[in-house]
Amino acid sequence: MSRPLFLGVFADEHDILAATEATRRAGYKIHDVYTPYAVHGLDEAMGLRRSRLTYVCFGFAFVGFLVALVVQYWVGAIDWPLNVGGKPFNSLPAYLPVLFELTVLFGGLGVVFTMLVRSKLYPGRQAYVPVEGATDDRFVLAVEEDSAAFDEGVLSRLWQDYGLVETRRLTEVAA
Repeated sequence: MSRPLFLGVFADEHDILAATEATRRAGYKIHDVYTPYAVHGLDEAMGLRRSRLTYVCFGFAFVGFLVALVVQYWVGAIDWPLNVGGKPFNSLPAYLPVLFELTVLFGGLGVVFTMLVRSKLYPGRQAYVPVEGATDDRFVLAVEEDSAAFDEGVLSRLWQDYGLVETRRLTEVAA
């Protein structure tokens, strides 16, 4: 289901940051902000929660640690026990390099795949750019027109204080 959006186009990152903060304080629901590069502080201005990917990373890293530990112990002590230089079959110091590497590998790959699935980024998906130049030199603030209290004129006047270049209305929004 597509929701109508009201877009404000800005030319500077400081303008989009201030306009986003002011729009959120005014009570409007921000759909998204499209920028050509990452803008420091934009997530706080939009009121976004902290990412839970750190917990996902910890979970995948822990799984990698356990896989490395179990496989090495099983191979070294149960499946193929070799007595090399009188060392015990389950020598933990010998396991450490592989434990570290698989912990990092599982954590990193798990976060990447989780982020791609959560963001719905998959091969062949067409990029959605609401305004020409949003990936080159323009900053676009998209506000949802979902409430009866939404007023295009009030929002346009609010954005004029922050260097508004143009406004647009979108009725069809790609999922």
